Amino acid sequence: MGGVPWKRVELAALVLYALGFYIVVIRKSLRLSHDYSGRLYGLRAGSLAGHLNDLSDAQWRNFRGNLPILTGVMAAFLILVNTLRYCYGLKGRGTALVWLILSLSYLCYLHGACVMFIILIALINYSMVKIFTHYKYCTSLIWSFNLSVLILNRVYEGYSFSLFGQNLAVLDNYRGTFRWHICFNFVVLRMISFGCDYCWTIHSSHFDHKKHMQKCQVCYSGKTCYFALQEKGLGVDRYTFLTYLCYLTYAPLYIAGPIVGYNAFAAQLEVPQKNYSFAQISSYGLRWILSFLLMEGMTHFFHYNAFVVSRLWQQLSPFEIFIISYGVLNFMWLKFFLIWRYFRFWSLVGGVETPENMPKCINNCHDLESFWKSWHASFNRWLVRYLYIPLGGSRRKLLSIWVIFTFVAVWHDLEWKLVSWAWLTCLFFIPEILVKSLSNKFQASSPLGMLVHREFKAIAGAVTISCLMVANLVGYVVGPSGIKVLISKMAGKEALPALAFIFTTFYVGVKLMFHIREASSSQQG
Repeated sequence: MGGVPWKRVELAALVLYALGFYIVVIRKSLRLSHDYSGRLYGLRAGSLAGHLNDLSDAQWRNFRGNLPILTGVMAAFLILVNTLRYCYGLKGRGTALVWLILSLSYLCYLHGACVMFIILIALINYSMVKIFTHYKYCTSLIWSFNLSVLILNRVYEGYSFSLFGQNLAVLDNYRGTFRWHICFNFVVLRMISFGCDYCWTIHSSHFDHKKHMQKCQVCYSGKTCYFALQEKGLGVDRYTFLTYLCYLTYAPLYIAGPIVGYNAFAAQLEVPQKNYSFAQISSYGLRWILSFLLMEGMTHFFHYNAFVVSRLWQQLSPFEIFIISYGVLNFMWLKFFLIWRYFRFWSLVGGVETPENMPKCINNCHDLESFWKSWHASFNRWLVRYLYIPLGGSRRKLLSIWVIFTFVAVWHDLEWKLVSWAWLTCLFFIPEILVKSLSNKFQASSPLGMLVHREFKAIAGAVTISCLMVANLVGYVVGPSGIKVLISKMAGKEALPALAFIFTTFYVGVKLMFHIREASSSQQG
């Protein structure tokens, strides 16, 4: 049988298995959500077919509840900024000043008197960068300061004004509606970006734009891609306190990102992005609405996250735990997809392009590296530029991943479950790096060799997905305290059929991903 017919038969078998798997998962999920609905926390009156709505996730509940007022603010800000930009030809500093005024009013509503903390820390960071930029260890100083701020903010829970004198204690009554030190995690990334971009501009810039244009279709077409905007650097006079403060507080990206580098942001204040047309942005917004409706359907019919919050997963069978865990990961993916794309849409209409988070579906990643590149993609780019490459890049990959993932855990929150998640991910990363290194050296030429290599990659992908599930179970579902319960559930003989089915499903999923990539490659070719 030729290669093409064999692959078609395989694809048909894989699709049939996948359809059967999802039928089982959907039916089981519906039954679990129905049977346990009276014992689940966080369910609210729903609007679809009399079903309760799972609003047990605080982040999603707050975003969804504030969506009307947030959309009103977005519309008002964009109309004002774009009108002033069109009528008065605002560029650079003019645009920065308008956005800064609007953004500070936005922050005052969110954080009240605590805006003073943000401005004070930002001023200290700016002064430090300007004073020490010519010193050899400037970037190390920037990192040390911002890490200290990050940790102290969490330890002191955003500080109380009474810590600085009883005369200021009255300001604790005006702390706004949103905890400032939670949002400040993103501000820390921006302060590091500003400091490092300025230091590297002063010392040297090695970006070869002509060489980049030969590989980049966007730049070759006469436009400028995000990567080029970030890497080209700016004139020294563009690193002003006005633009810096606008960058830190820029309203569309302030709460949740996506993360944009200082160079790319400042360049687009001068010349708004042109990579997305009005029609493309409109289509982007329409797809967001359809995705939001999908989320509404998911939270009404499948109460995955409520099982985690209620800790009822401990009463389920191994296969049911897998279904809940799989559902939670998909819920989290869709939640962040909606939040990040909402704010990116706001930013695009405002003239600032950012990297796209979630460019690939969570169910279409079969190795850790591609998963993290496509999850919080803008954060991944930030980590590569400001941490991975300075630590030595691929030459010290096995060592640098421990530093990077520990930072990612601490950046999210000071919790042991996140540190456990980070170190588990690193442990699972090491075999993948070694196997990939060996696999790249092995070039199969015969049909049998290619088949064996393909099967080996599929099995390795299934193992990787299993490891990823375990790491995320510990980080976001069971926590370190639930590991013993999870092991006792999964280590018994009665769990073996479920584990075999789960691993087979992952294997089938990886093979389907191979077919998707091959189809995509053939279309591009």
